[in-house]
Amino acid sequence: MVVYRSVGNIFWRLLAASTVLAAAATLSRAAHAAPQPPNVVLILIDDLGWADLGCYGSRFYRTPNIDRLAAEGLRFTQAYAACPVCSPTRAALLTGKYPARLHLTDYIPGERKTSKRKLLRPDFLQELPLEETTIAEVLRAGPYATAAIGKWHLGDEGFEPQRQGFDLAIGGGAAGSVRSHFAPYFLRDVRPLPGLAEAPQGEYLSDRLTTVAEKFIDDNRERPFFLYLPHYGVHTPLNGKNDLVKKYEAAPKPPGLQRNAIYAAMIESVDDSVGRIMSKLESLHLSENTLFIFTSDNGGLATAEAPNTPSTNNSPLREGKGYLYEGGIRVSLIVKWPAEIKPASTCAAPVSSYDLFPTIAEVCGQKIGTAIDGVSIRPLLKGKPAIDRESLYWHYPHYSPQGGKPGGAIRQGDFKLIEFYEQGRRELFNVVSDIGESTNLIDQEPERAKRMATSLAEWRKAVDAHMPEPNPQFVPDTQAADGTITLPAKTADIHGVMIRYEPLPHKDTIGFWVRADDWLSWDFVANAPGEFQLEILQGCGDGSGGSQIELNVAGQSLTTSVQETGGFQKFVPRTIGTVKLAAPGKYTLTIKPRSKPGPAVMDLRQVRLVKIAP
Repeated sequence: MVVYRSVGNIFWRLLAASTVLAAAATLSRAAHAAPQPPNVVLILIDDLGWADLGCYGSRFYRTPNIDRLAAEGLRFTQAYAACPVCSPTRAALLTGKYPARLHLTDYIPGERKTSKRKLLRPDFLQELPLEETTIAEVLRAGPYATAAIGKWHLGDEGFEPQRQGFDLAIGGGAAGSVRSHFAPYFLRDVRPLPGLAEAPQGEYLSDRLTTVAEKFIDDNRERPFFLYLPHYGVHTPLNGKNDLVKKYEAAPKPPGLQRNAIYAAMIESVDDSVGRIMSKLESLHLSENTLFIFTSDNGGLATAEAPNTPSTNNSPLREGKGYLYEGGIRVSLIVKWPAEIKPASTCAAPVSSYDLFPTIAEVCGQKIGTAIDGVSIRPLLKGKPAIDRESLYWHYPHYSPQGGKPGGAIRQGDFKLIEFYEQGRRELFNVVSDIGESTNLIDQEPERAKRMATSLAEWRKAVDAHMPEPNPQFVPDTQAADGTITLPAKTADIHGVMIRYEPLPHKDTIGFWVRADDWLSWDFVANAPGEFQLEILQGCGDGSGGSQIELNVAGQSLTTSVQETGGFQKFVPRTIGTVKLAAPGKYTLTIKPRSKPGPAVMDLRQVRLVKIAP
């Protein structure tokens, strides 16, 4: 009996040992199995300004969910859109290529006006070619489910997102905006939003897109997924939920020009969307293994373009959407990925939209298989301060609806050079020490400017950038039926270093006239010649009066002294004298300072030649 019990004990011990070993082997295999690739959520807001979020300094707009995203992730302070308007940036983001290389350099379809433009726009593609490889196609070739839910604006029939790697595509069409953000949903071209034709009356679009996105996450929670959620908000038309609009109308207005209650309501709605997506990921225990990216396609709309605009003010950045200044191209970029990103971190390295393609591909372990221009910013996610790249480039050979003119730009280190294609005029700024681009260093750093201009020209050649050509049908400012010729500030040609046109609606003026060497000119047409009274609409702050300016047209010169008006934005009309235009035809009027005793010459809103009755 003793021996029998001993054998039995040995048997049970062996059985227990084998069970333990089997369990250990199973655990070992599980431990060494390849981890599931991270999910990717990419949220793109339309026309969101760099300074429009609480975490980027706004004191009026309320963005608690996006601020939480930044607190849990990495916030980039010098991120850029690939273009100052939407379609090119979206193409660059999806392909990792420069818009100039893609030959998709303006919003689709672009501006077609020609007679009032000195340059003819170059041809550009009206769709993202199917031959281009998108990040959705790269990920779908692996284990990923892919979805594009929201704005597309990269082509019409035959070039839909389903043909560019997306398994699911809802709400995207050829047009870049909707007729209303409230249901029923129609694109600007009056076609219904794909997949959203059935919607409760009055439903809000960003809410509906978020609901569709949540369902996609639910349906694919057991496999890796790529969710591309490009909102139509906060693009015009400006429509906000009534209760939110009223809230912001009643809210205290902090110093500054961010005070548009409708726009603030729209921002809160897209912030709610971000919060809902974050909550959905958390409820499914997917947050830890999700690369979450939030950004914008260009700067905020800071000019008057549609009802209730301008949408925002991008201060301290200069200008906004449609311009190559920082306000037009610097954007928010927030990335959360707990696997590698330290919470509440920031990064000052300059990066661009086209860097997201290689970054996502690397993080997801997918090979790209095609040449691209972007650089993976994964080292920055891990805490490194910089990546190996010398320059960022922009090519925008178009006139924007917001007033921007054809040009290109390059950023190297702390410096950015802008070249305007109409005249070849250049401006150089240190955008780190001078974030508002107020001091043009072109005369102080001539060698740097020359090197950067050469690099920009060589880059344009390397990517086969299409350039605008002179417009033989260009018609400058013309004479009105009553004989008056009005020369507004926005059509002036700038000559010099510091002087500039300031397009924001509260200004609409020639300003920063702080150098006596800077001057202005206008080309105009007089169809009915004769004698004219020459008037200016000028403003001048206390202590800057007394500058002597000379106006010249058709060989006739008039000189006057600038008068103080109590402020540079307090404009007063003044009659300078009379001039005679002897024959019909084109003329040029110039204004040049002859002396400048104070800090500035003046601000100038317009010049008028008022015909004197015969």
